[in-house]
Amino acid sequence: MIPFLIAIAVVVGLPLIYVLAQYNTLVSLRNYIRESWSNIDTELKRRYDLIPNLVSVVKGYATHEREVLERVTELRNRCAANNGAVADQSRDEVQLVDALKQLLVVVENYPQLKADLNFLQLQKELVNTEDRIQAARRFYNGNVRDYRNKCETFPSNLVANVFGFKSEGDFFSVPPSVKEVPNVDFATQ
Repeated sequence: MIPFLIAIAVVVGLPLIYVLAQYNTLVSLRNYIRESWSNIDTELKRRYDLIPNLVSVVKGYATHEREVLERVTELRNRCAANNGAVADQSRDEVQLVDALKQLLVVVENYPQLKADLNFLQLQKELVNTEDRIQAARRFYNGNVRDYRNKCETFPSNLVANVFGFKSEGDFFSVPPSVKEVPNVDFATQ
């Protein structure tokens, strides 16, 4: 009688342990996604805080480039207010990055601005922030990948379906706005 009870306990217990382990893994992965999105959100807010200062410095030198400056400001405000789906935020962020690139092209026309210490410091901070955004984006996307894999691969997908875990979570893809701080040669100016 005891071997029979042990066999039943094994037959019932092992699948139950497997289901519990898969469930806990899915919950952990979903929480990692939320945490890593929070990291991206923090870095994006840091970028949004830098942009008005950058625009202000450029505005002092490039007064007739009003359209570019207004576009950057408008997109910065839209991105800062967008707390919707990842895909919507990603779309807005791509537009902001493009506008920042346009702003940096405008800067090329102003040698004194390129040599301005405030501008260089702001640009350096923007580069640092972009690096941090990219690192947070990679971490977030890795968590989304792992969660999707767990929800879509057999046999863990059976547990995911039973408990209502969806293979959701959009990847966040935004190109960096600034790759490196330009070198300024004071001897040629």
